Amino acid sequence: MPKYPWMLLAASLAWLQTTPQAKAQSGAELFEKNCAGCHQTGSPTHAPAPEALRQLSRTKIFDALTTGKMIMVAAAIPVMQRMMIAAYLGSKEPEEVSGGPCQSAPAPLKDLRGWHGWSVDPENTRMQGAAAAGLDRSQVSKLKLKWAFGFPGATSAFGQPSAAGGRLFVGSAGGAVYALDAHTGCTYWTFKAAQTVRTAISVAASGDGRHAVYFGDAQSTAYAVDADTGALLWKTRVDEHMFSHITGTPTLYEGRLYVPISTGAEEFVAAGDPKYKCCTARGSVVALDARNGERLWKTYTIPEPKPTRVNSAGTQMMGPSGVSIWSAPTVDVKRKVLYVGTGNEHSGPETTASDAVLAIEMETGKVLWSKQLTPADHWNVACVLPGQVNCPEKPGEDTDIGSSPILVSLAGGKRLLLVGQKSGVMWALDPDANGNVVWQKRLGKGGVLGGIMWGPAADAEKVYVPLSDFTLRGPTEGGDPKVGGGLFALRIPTGEKAWYTAPEEPKCLGTLGCTPAQMAPATLIPGVVFSGSMDGHLRAYNTSDGAVIWDFDTLRDFTTVNGVRARGGSMSASGPVVTGGMLYVQSGYGALGGMPGNVLLAFGVD
Repeated sequence: MPKYPWMLLAASLAWLQTTPQAKAQSGAELFEKNCAGCHQTGSPTHAPAPEALRQLSRTKIFDALTTGKMIMVAAAIPVMQRMMIAAYLGSKEPEEVSGGPCQSAPAPLKDLRGWHGWSVDPENTRMQGAAAAGLDRSQVSKLKLKWAFGFPGATSAFGQPSAAGGRLFVGSAGGAVYALDAHTGCTYWTFKAAQTVRTAISVAASGDGRHAVYFGDAQSTAYAVDADTGALLWKTRVDEHMFSHITGTPTLYEGRLYVPISTGAEEFVAAGDPKYKCCTARGSVVALDARNGERLWKTYTIPEPKPTRVNSAGTQMMGPSGVSIWSAPTVDVKRKVLYVGTGNEHSGPETTASDAVLAIEMETGKVLWSKQLTPADHWNVACVLPGQVNCPEKPGEDTDIGSSPILVSLAGGKRLLLVGQKSGVMWALDPDANGNVVWQKRLGKGGVLGGIMWGPAADAEKVYVPLSDFTLRGPTEGGDPKVGGGLFALRIPTGEKAWYTAPEEPKCLGTLGCTPAQMAPATLIPGVVFSGSMDGHLRAYNTSDGAVIWDFDTLRDFTTVNGVRARGGSMSASGPVVTGGMLYVQSGYGALGGMPGNVLLAFGVD
C-alpha cells in the first residue's frame, strides 16, 4: 500500500486538535495507554524503547501501526489516535541527501574475493584467513577510521556489510541496499526493498554472464539484484504470514539459496493482547534456485498450528507456534546437509524441535535428525505483562539458539557442531551421530537478553564466545547496566576454558541502553578476535591470552561521506567484516534495550 502522506496527517491532526476528544486525550496519554507496556527501556518484549522510536519519522511510525508489522497490535486503536501517537513519538521526515555518489561507474565485477554472506566459509566459522584479511595482529593496534556512512532515518544499523571486488554491499533498516566503493564509501547504486534488510549479502555469478547479490527482507521476500547496476533480477515471497521475517542471512551454495524464516518479534508482542489469537507463525527453511528464485522446497520446523484452549478473555488459542530460525544455515559439504538452530515456542503444545539443532537434507528438505537442547521452552510477551492471559501455562525462559552452528573438524577426522544458546551454555554436538552431546559448558546465567546471542567464532584450536547476560529486574524496570559481558575462549576438543576476559565498566553509564553485554557475533583473523559490545565499543583481543590490543568507542557523532547525520550506538546482531586490509562494522541498535545509531564505519591502517 502507498505511504500515507504526512502533510495530510498533519492537516488531519490540526483538525483533530479542535475536537473534544483531542482535548481529552493527548498523544502521550494514548502511547502510555496502548504502547508503553511493551515499548519501555529494557523491556523483555524486544520492542524499541521510546528513545529509539523518536528517531523514526512520523510517517514511518504511522505506517507501522496502519499497514505494517504492528497492524494486528494496533487494530483496535482508531486511525486518528494512531496519528496522534505517531505525531507524539515521531520526528520530522528525513531530508533527502544527494551527497556521496561515485563520480564514475565501477568496472564489471569479476573478482569475488572478500567477505560476503554471514561467514567466509559454508561452515560458519566467521574466520577470515591471513591472505584475504590483509591485516595481521601487529597491525591491528594501528587501525584508524577511514570513512563513515550514515543511514537516513534509522535507529539501528544491523545489516552486516559484505565485500567483493572492491565494493561493499550493505542493507539498512529503511530497506535500502547500497553498493559502495570499499575504499572511499561513495555510492554506486541504491536498491529499495519492500522492508528492512538486516541480512548480510551474498555475491555470485547469476548464470547469465552477470553477477548478482542475494539477500532477504523483513517481509519474507528474497531478492537477487544485478551486482553492477542494482537492477532487480528476481524476487520471491517465501512466507505469507504477516509476522514472518528473514532475519538470518540466506546461505548461498552451489546455485541454491537457503533462506531461514523467523516469526519476528511482532507476534510474541501481539500475544500481549488477550484478544489476539496466539499464535500461528512458525519457522522454516526455503530452498530457492539462485538463477530465477523458483522455490525448490520448504521445510517447516513444526506442524501447522491448530486450535488448542480458550483463554480467560474468551479468545481461541492456537499452537504450536514459533520455533524460528534466526540465523544463517550452516552447510555440511561432506554430507550435503544443512544445520540450523531454532528458537522457543510462542504457544504449545510442546514439540521436540524448539531450542534445537535440526539437520536438513539439502537436496530434498527432509529433516534427518533433531537434537533438542532445552525442552518445553514456551514463552511470549504475555508472560511478563499483568494478567499473563496469553502466556503458556508452563512458561519457559526464552533460551533460543539464535546463532548459526559452527562445523569444525578435529585431528583424526572427528567433527563437531559448536552451538551457542541464550541459556548461557555452549554446546559441542556430534553431527555424525544424530547430534549427540560431546560436551557442554555453562558460561553465563542466560535468559531473555542473556547468554550467547548472535554467535561465536572458531579457529583450528579454540572457539571464542561473547557473553551477553544482560539481566532484567522486571518487565518495565530495565536491567542493571553494570551486569553482563565478557569474552570466553574454549578449547574445541574438550570445552575447557583457555581464558576469559571480563568486560570493562561502561563509560556511558547513565545513558539509556548502556550495558557491557556482548551480544554481537565475534569475528576472527589469525591471532585476533573482534567483539562488539552494547556499550558501543569494538574491541580486538589477542587469541593467545585474551588481552585487549585495540579498542574503538563508536558512541559519538560522525561526519559521513554521504552527508547524513550519523551516530554510533550499541553493537548487536552483526559483526565486523575484515578483508583487503580493511575492517567494516555497523554501529547502532535501537532494539533489545540498546542505544540507537545509524552508521557504517570503515577502518584501515595508514
